[in-house]
Amino acid sequence: MADTDPQPRSVKQANKRGAARLAAVQALYQMDVGGTGLLETVTEYESYRLGQEIDGETYRDADAAWFRDVVSGVVRAQTSIDPLIHASLPTDWPLSRLDTTLRAILRAGCYELSARKDVPVAVIVSEYVDVAKAFYNDEEPKLVNAVLDRIARSERGEGKGRD
Repeated sequence: MADTDPQPRSVKQANKRGAARLAAVQALYQMDVGGTGLLETVTEYESYRLGQEIDGETYRDADAAWFRDVVSGVVRAQTSIDPLIHASLPTDWPLSRLDTTLRAILRAGCYELSARKDVPVAVIVSEYVDVAKAFYNDEEPKLVNAVLDRIARSERGEGKGRD
C-alpha cells in the first residue's frame, strides 16, 4: 500500500466529533511525515484549519477539545498503541508496512478504544471506517474495521467477533 495524499475525498457529512477525528488523522499524518511536534501541529490546526477556509476549501467546524485529546493521546500512548495494532493485523502485514495515513487512522481509533470508554465501540469503529473511506476505496476501510474490531474485543471485550 502506497502513501496517499492526506486530502480526503468527499463522503457523508460528519458531526463535530467526526470532523475532529478526520482532522486528528490529518494532523497525525502531518506529524509523522513532516516531523512537526505536537504543540506546533495542534496550534496550527486550531488556529488555521478547524472551521477555516484554505485555498477555497472549507474545513468543517470540529470539536477542538476532542481533536486535541485524540492527537495528544496518540502521541502520549503510542508505545502501547502500536503493539495492540500490530497484534491485530494479519501476520504478513506488520505496522511498518502500512502507509502513513492508514497508520494514523488505526492509531487514532485504537487510542479511542483504549482510553475513551465513554464512547461506544460501534461509534468509534464506524467513525474511523468513515475516515478511511475519505481516503481509500475498498480494502483499507475493511482492514480498519477488522483491526479496530479485534482491538475492541481485546481492550473492552466488545466487538462483532464476540460470542
